[in-house]
Amino acid sequence: MPLPLALPFALLVGGSFAWLARAELARSEVPLLLSRPFLVALAFGLLVLAPVVGWFSAFHGDWAHLYLVDTSRIPSAVDLLVVVFASSQVIVGFALAARLAVARREARLLQLGAALATASALGCAIGSRRLGVSATTPQWVGGFGLVPIGESPLGRAVLASWIALALGYVWAVLALRSAKSAS
Repeated sequence: MPLPLALPFALLVGGSFAWLARAELARSEVPLLLSRPFLVALAFGLLVLAPVVGWFSAFHGDWAHLYLVDTSRIPSAVDLLVVVFASSQVIVGFALAARLAVARREARLLQLGAALATASALGCAIGSRRLGVSATTPQWVGGFGLVPIGESPLGRAVLASWIALALGYVWAVLALRSAKSAS
């Protein structure tokens, strides 16, 4: 997953987790950081999104940065910080949306979700040419050696990441809903 697109995606996912857990959060007597829904969001960010974003950053870094920077010039520690920041946005989105969800401000939460979804879709549309090829930044800038994503190992990795993200999301939704049925 490209790093610029991971940010709104992670915020949106975190917000959706807060929405799904709104009833449990409203009756919870523990601080938000100790609540079960927060831990589910944290687990998704750490165990699902961070490895996906980290893999692309490590093995297809130029693509992960949408060919905006030559990743051979970025220290790996900086790249790691960017990956941690991007994956931590799941819990940031959760924490921000939890307040709105508990306060039953559905309209505002829906507006924010729509804005994040629009930002993600717009980012995909603007970056579609960049997202559609596997290359290095010098190849992208020079216009040579570009391989369509469907014909490269990157394409298979994108497909595998979508599957991993979808399965992780389903797991989180089921974990959040299991509390509803247990109550």
